[in-house]
Amino acid sequence: MYLKKAFWSDGLNSESESESQSPVGDLVKSLDKHRLYREVTLALRTGLRDARAEFSFLRVTGLRNILKFLRSVAESDSTISLFCHSQSIPQLQVVPVLFQHSLKEIDDQRVTSLDHIFSVEPMKIVSPSTDAEVALALRVLEGCCLLHRESTILAHQHKAIPVLMNTLSTRGVLEQGACLDALISIMLDSSANQMDFEACNGIEEVALLIRDKQIEENLRLKCGEFLLLLIGHLNGREKPPMVTIHEDIRRFLGEKSASLIWAASQFGSTLDPEQRLTALHIQARRVLESIDLY
Repeated sequence: MYLKKAFWSDGLNSESESESQSPVGDLVKSLDKHRLYREVTLALRTGLRDARAEFSFLRVTGLRNILKFLRSVAESDSTISLFCHSQSIPQLQVVPVLFQHSLKEIDDQRVTSLDHIFSVEPMKIVSPSTDAEVALALRVLEGCCLLHRESTILAHQHKAIPVLMNTLSTRGVLEQGACLDALISIMLDSSANQMDFEACNGIEEVALLIRDKQIEENLRLKCGEFLLLLIGHLNGREKPPMVTIHEDIRRFLGEKSASLIWAASQFGSTLDPEQRLTALHIQARRVLESIDLY
């Protein structure tokens, strides 16, 4: 669901600054804020209702709607603020729903008892998560954590890092690429998640992927981008939570590749977002070439 502009606000843009500060202008702004909040809550309630469904195709529909909604929210500071406020309400929180349904571990979905066969009440059947559903859930998780910092805390409470590391090592290319992006988003400024990543031997898992020449090159490049972003974020800190990250990269990728990653991780901090993205792709390609060379 995309957030639409209120019809009554069109005339406000053409008014002078003095008129916009009049009681009428204040009323229009108040109406617009209330309208936006109603749309935010409606979009979340509708999307989360489907994301909790028993069938995967319904959950996919809900996740797609939530992802579209997050992209619409990101266009304005005011809507970002409203979304952050909504995440303080348990019924509207997105991250817990993701881990309770779409990102639920496969072991948790197995039937461990046959008592339901002999009981009167029918068993609730929940279809397992498909590859597309997991990838969408990871994109939604990424968006929530980038827009709302406290979502990383919710992710930590649901053991996000172990769940995502399991996804990275067992799922397909589609989910693995989304998983790497989600990992970066939930580890930004989150010491707890960074320490969980270190405890799960995260660098080793990423190193295994980037060194595997049999997997798709795009995924290997994504691993290179992940390492560059992670090192770039941690560099400059006196006591980063992941104290062994530099040693791990040197051990698993070699001294020369590790040195290149450390040097290249400081790409274009003064560039605009589009230029930084281009620089990131170029540096990831160089990292991949150095790994293949040595």
